[in-house]
Amino acid sequence: MKKWLSLMLITVVLFVSACTNEQSGSNQKADVQANTSDKNNSAAAPAAGGENKTNAEQTTGTTGATAGSAELPEKLNKPVRIALVTRITSGSFFNSYNKGVQEQVDAFGGELKIYDSANDLAKMASNIEAAINEKVDAILVNNGTAQALEPAVKKALAAGIPVVAYDSDLNLPGVSAINQDDYLLAWQSLKKLAGDLNGKGDIAVLWVAGYLPMERRQVIIDAFKKRYPNIKEVARFGSVTSNTSLDTQAQVEALLKKYPNPGDLDAIYSNWNEFTRGALQALKQAGRTDIKVYGIDLTDEELPLFQDPNSPWQAASATNPGDVGKVQARLAYQKIAGEQVPEDVSIEPHLIDRTVLPKEKISFTDLDKYVPGWGKSDEARSPWMAELEKGSAK
Repeated sequence: MKKWLSLMLITVVLFVSACTNEQSGSNQKADVQANTSDKNNSAAAPAAGGENKTNAEQTTGTTGATAGSAELPEKLNKPVRIALVTRITSGSFFNSYNKGVQEQVDAFGGELKIYDSANDLAKMASNIEAAINEKVDAILVNNGTAQALEPAVKKALAAGIPVVAYDSDLNLPGVSAINQDDYLLAWQSLKKLAGDLNGKGDIAVLWVAGYLPMERRQVIIDAFKKRYPNIKEVARFGSVTSNTSLDTQAQVEALLKKYPNPGDLDAIYSNWNEFTRGALQALKQAGRTDIKVYGIDLTDEELPLFQDPNSPWQAASATNPGDVGKVQARLAYQKIAGEQVPEDVSIEPHLIDRTVLPKEKISFTDLDKYVPGWGKSDEARSPWMAELEKGSAK
């Protein structure tokens, strides 16, 4: 209950902040920067219910026996086995995320086994039990639900196996959670959309229920529509399938038939990069350059599409999915080591405006040169991890 109250408080703060800003353009950008600055400077105040802890709390909040020491924890003197139980493995975001987890575990000299649940929550629960039976040292959960997974996760905790969840609503004592700060992801990109449309227009929203990050973003979408009543949502759809991008393309093609003329639809707002890919392809094939695209997520696979001078894709709010995977893996190692780990860790997203990028093609790793604050995250990094990496490199 405390955690949900905290989430609602975040929403109210964002909404009130938006309502007090009646200017567009540079003032809108300043609001986002101010919100981010306030968040980064709030280390002196405790976060309610463990929500949205600051960078300082996440990196120095560990107070276990090994925290702050470069000496390798006893439990990590031998390689450990990590299980990644994931609901989804398809798509560029999750490919990058999985790669990040794998790279971090490899760097620590550990062993990673990925349990692909093929978007089946029942299978996901059985995969957690399979990992328990194999006596792994820690379990990572990706995009699960408490309703489906709580009994299995409780078994893992009872067996002394640490659990770190990503984009899941597992509010159990002993389970640490990591997320992308979905509220800020949604607000940054939606506010950019509103500024570009001068607060007026018709939009379609690509979204799907049943996933925690989507449900969190929905909170901000609702607040956004109250803040900008002259921006009308005329359609909403989305589905997660074995080929989400292709299926989204077909859905957007059907949408375009309902709005065939320039000016009928002003923008498409996408809540997932797989939705974005499908929408871009549909617009390209239809020759529709009048409809702008805004959304959430950007990976190395989408960057060329984003930089295409003929692309309608204007802006994306994103984190580096590989970094998300690495931070989640490091949190698991901290828990194995016996450190006190925050219950909730948010990776700060950044708004990427296509106009700030150069005309020449750049690599994903070059984004930090053009997007202030973008780069590798040092969250959940303990001093002894450098020693662990040295040992595994021998």
